[in-house]
Amino acid sequence: MNYDVIVIGAGQAGLAMGYYLKKAKHSFLIIGKEENVGDVWRKRYDSLVLFTPRSYSTLPGCYFEGDQDVYPTKYEVADYLASYAEKFSLPLQLNTNVYSLHKEDNRFVVKTNQGDFLSDNVVVATGPFQVPFIPEFSHQFSNEVFQVHSSGYRSPEQLKSGSVLIVGGGNSGAQIAVELSKTKEVYLSVGHKMKFFPQVIGNKSIFWWFQKLGLLQSHVNTTIGRFLSRQPDPIFGLELKKAIIEKKVILKSRSVSVENDKIMFEDVSRVMVDNVVWATGFKSDFSWIQIEGLFDYDRKPIHQRGVTKVKGLYFLGLPWQYRRGSGLLYGVGNDAEYLMNHMNSLQ
Repeated sequence: MNYDVIVIGAGQAGLAMGYYLKKAKHSFLIIGKEENVGDVWRKRYDSLVLFTPRSYSTLPGCYFEGDQDVYPTKYEVADYLASYAEKFSLPLQLNTNVYSLHKEDNRFVVKTNQGDFLSDNVVVATGPFQVPFIPEFSHQFSNEVFQVHSSGYRSPEQLKSGSVLIVGGGNSGAQIAVELSKTKEVYLSVGHKMKFFPQVIGNKSIFWWFQKLGLLQSHVNTTIGRFLSRQPDPIFGLELKKAIIEKKVILKSRSVSVENDKIMFEDVSRVMVDNVVWATGFKSDFSWIQIEGLFDYDRKPIHQRGVTKVKGLYFLGLPWQYRRGSGLLYGVGNDAEYLMNHMNSLQ
């Protein structure tokens, strides 16, 4: 069957795209590799809580039930996404791995383990969390040191007894460091100066203030947007800052090498730990897209707000695709609507 649009990725970006495609009455299919909608969230660490409250964690057209000032858990987000797909009867093809995407006779061919799918348009909505990134020098640790990427971390019980080093100063690394500091000696290696923002100011979410100040509306073509997009993500919440002040988490500089199971930092200090949690983020992997002229030298998509030079091919859910929230629940809907309007303008 030939579809008007195939959406690759059944996470928040793919579902938001599906909402607008449904409104426009396009024939479309959302392809996902997970067994159930929301499984990507269910498989993350048990204590994960969003840094945005429910009021700033919704997709278009569907209220996130519950106290709007409370920060949802990973299970609540997963259930919300599943109910979202059901509420709008979005057409899903799950348990499906995409092997390749190419063009044939002016149509896109999506090859999968469930057969081939044809489409006039394709939206790549696989998001920013594709392949875990772990530095090469991690191989220099012996088997005596337990190592896990944050995407594979679940709970403190997973780790060996003894000390732990968390490498990476994003919000996941911050939450994991605080959790482990309750029962373990914790070191946190960060390569930049961390900025801590309170989650609430004057009984209002900090995102309410960001919106009032116009920061959530700032896009990559504005001076403030370009500046913000180059900055490391701030840490939302002050729990880690408090743990560092109380020396429950020992802050270290950037990790650079390993020798005899001792990890060396940029300031030439060293520590020996029993566990390492790599909260070092992810790399994009678009090697399955076999279309020329789509990527730059770093294999990043060349696009303008998700619209590529290849007619009918779009990206959605990339970090700072247009605004700070492009890769997050509260902002991806704006980009999905933009892509929908662009498709309609070409008809």
